Amino acid sequence: MPSPISAANAYASLARITSGNDSSSMLGLGSAKGPSFGSMVESALSGMIEKGQDADGKAMQMAAGKADLVDVVTAVAETEVAVETLVSVRDKVIQAYEEIFRMPI
Repeated sequence: MPSPISAANAYASLARITSGNDSSSMLGLGSAKGPSFGSMVESALSGMIEKGQDADGKAMQMAAGKADLVDVVTAVAETEVAVETLVSVRDKVIQAYEEIFRMPI
């Protein structure tokens, strides 16, 4: 189960990604400054991959006796939070696509 610290880290990284955007620019009503949705998803995906590689590295260090168990568990929990976040974003995008697809012309 993810810890509150890993959830806070995930929210902080999301805040860093979207910092500097006001609600009008996020909705496409203002100027096109700031990252696009595609770049935000790409950034989140690369962050998830980095967390996964970090967790793998910590597990390998633990197997070699060079890492602490707490570090390994923390890295795995952070990876789990990142994967769950990415899956929920994917589900929302698919749900939005299906809703648009059902709209009458």
